[in-house]
Amino acid sequence: MQRTIVSAALLLAVALAGPAHASEGGLVIFPDIVEHLSDPFRSRYVQLLVLFLLLIYPVNQLVLKPLLAVLDARAARIEGARKRAGEVGTQAEAVLARYRAAVEQARKQADEVRKGALEGARTDQARILSEARSAAEGEVGAARSSVAGALAGARTTLRQQSEVLAREAAASVLGRTLS
Repeated sequence: MQRTIVSAALLLAVALAGPAHASEGGLVIFPDIVEHLSDPFRSRYVQLLVLFLLLIYPVNQLVLKPLLAVLDARAARIEGARKRAGEVGTQAEAVLARYRAAVEQARKQADEVRKGALEGARTDQARILSEARSAAEGEVGAARSSVAGALAGARTTLRQQSEVLAREAAASVLGRTLS
């Protein structure tokens, strides 16, 4: 049906087409409106008006309605894409918020682990230091005991030797042996 209307409109346009005339007397718009008042269908203006009126419906059906439908569909797709983009943006913000919360939670856990490890290291350090002090005190005590024993032995030896030396010195001074 649409092809028939288009074919008829084209045939009418070819039938009504006239020869092109060069403008010798200057440019006159609608020159034949006044000339053919007795027979209005001979006027080019009326012929163009009739052709325009005849072509309104086919052009509307074949060009304008499909074009407007395509433009409406495009606008609907654009609006749908914008709506989906908004939804995706909202989802992305939610995912980002969850990610940030997870990162913050991981940081807190890492801080707790670090603090626990630091506290454990401090406890180990205090224990090792205490053990080292105890061992050092034991060694110092043993050394003191050893020095005290050696000192006592040296005193005893010195007393004995001093008595012998004193007797020898007295014997040498007196010139006789002491009993």
